[in-house]
Amino acid sequence: MLGSILIVDDDASLRGLVVRILRSRGHTVIGEAGSVAEALTCAEGLHPDVALIDIGLPDGDGFLLTRRLLARPWPMRVVLFSSDADRANIAAALRAGAIGFLPKDELSSPALQRLIEDRTDADK
Repeated sequence: MLGSILIVDDDASLRGLVVRILRSRGHTVIGEAGSVAEALTCAEGLHPDVALIDIGLPDGDGFLLTRRLLARPWPMRVVLFSSDADRANIAAALRAGAIGFLPKDELSSPALQRLIEDRTDADK
């Protein structure tokens, strides 16, 4: 099993696109959220294996959300993404505890697939 995924982005159309991409590649997307508050509620109820989180959210940022999710009592991996491909975001994502960072324009590329699969398979 490739693991369950929670998608967090305030743009519903982008979330829908990412859901379709991931499902077409065999992943199980179990939830979507448009804010930090929604993501925390979803994660608490669904216990995803992976959270794919936009850095910019209306009620906070993906870095803080990553720290809060990783403090939960179950294992979870986080991949952060943003339309801002600034290299500083990569370092900030890793400092927050994410397993990686991708620019939004690479969410449909094999890079996301490899990142999710590599980490999921390593945890088995």
